[in-house]
Amino acid sequence: MADLKALEHSTLKVPYEILNKKFRNAQKNIDREVSHVLHVTNELEKCLENKPVTVGAVASLLDSVVDKLSVLKRKAEESISQEEESVKVCKRRVEHLKDHDNANPSAVAQWKKKRLDRMLVEYFLRAGFYDTALKLATHTDIEDLTNIELFMISKEVEESLLRRETAACLVWCHDNKSKLRKIKSSLEFNLRTQEFIELIRFNKRMEAIRHARRFFSNLESHQLPEVQKVMGLLAYPSDTQISPYKELLDCTRWQMLVEQFRTDNFKLHQLNSTSVFTVTLESGLAALKTPHCYRDDGKNPECPVCNKNLNELARPLPFAHCAQSRLVCFMSGHVMNEHNPPMMLPNGYVYGENSLRIMAAEHDGKIVCPRTKETFTIDQAEKVFVM
Repeated sequence: MADLKALEHSTLKVPYEILNKKFRNAQKNIDREVSHVLHVTNELEKCLENKPVTVGAVASLLDSVVDKLSVLKRKAEESISQEEESVKVCKRRVEHLKDHDNANPSAVAQWKKKRLDRMLVEYFLRAGFYDTALKLATHTDIEDLTNIELFMISKEVEESLLRRETAACLVWCHDNKSKLRKIKSSLEFNLRTQEFIELIRFNKRMEAIRHARRFFSNLESHQLPEVQKVMGLLAYPSDTQISPYKELLDCTRWQMLVEQFRTDNFKLHQLNSTSVFTVTLESGLAALKTPHCYRDDGKNPECPVCNKNLNELARPLPFAHCAQSRLVCFMSGHVMNEHNPPMMLPNGYVYGENSLRIMAAEHDGKIVCPRTKETFTIDQAEKVFVM
């Protein structure tokens, strides 16, 4: 259960946040349509109170009531349908997580394989390999267990920003305005600032001034210094080499906007900045990493960290904290204990007794040290006692 709480938080949290968002949007839409219905019914009541009442006026108002009620019904049905889809996703994920406690070992193994596939899909999505992620999710039938829809929406916004377009991202900001305000996001302000900079870049200074009057009139106190600096661009050409205006006109600011959007999007859906696959892999490597993994004469063929590729990935990670040491045979990679006691050759190197006896049986009683290539007999090996 501990690993479920640590690794599966986003599995349930993301669809819940999406359901919550759809519910709030549905409530706003229905409230708006209800107000429209109430407005036309009030008009109908006023018409009936006035004398004389014409049949044409009443019929027209009744038609308006019917139209508004039809729109209300259609919006309600659409909202309910969207919420039901989100609820089904939540339900399927809960049922999937319940399979973790299955008493059947083969079912648990299948569940772990599916979880690894989910981790890989999320990793591919974060890395930008969208086609690979979609193919893997489709092949393993885990589309409902992954957050593909969330990342595909993010992909569209990020690509629009890389094309130096702000419209899609501003729409996203409007759709998530209340939550962005809660996390004190400055994304929308930075987008408006970038629009101002682009107008300066193309020498549309009067439009830039109108843009500033429209979007920079109601600012937070901490945003004022940034606006003051940006407004200084009006006094300089677009190819200026003077700091800090040169940096403001740098095109790398668009990549910064992409990074900020990605960060805010993860915060909104309570996703970590690092994928679960990366966290799991690094945790496993750190738990196995020892100084011997980086010694040419101390690598264990059975150790994952001693693998060439994983060895580089584990290099920046901390070493494992072992409260109790274990001796591992260099030849076989098996633990040396009472069933496989450590044996020392005359040259001082220690190996497991089982490995030495297997080698002796294959070479007519001779043992070749894999480190020094010296040859000994099995009788020359001495048992080592560890205190």
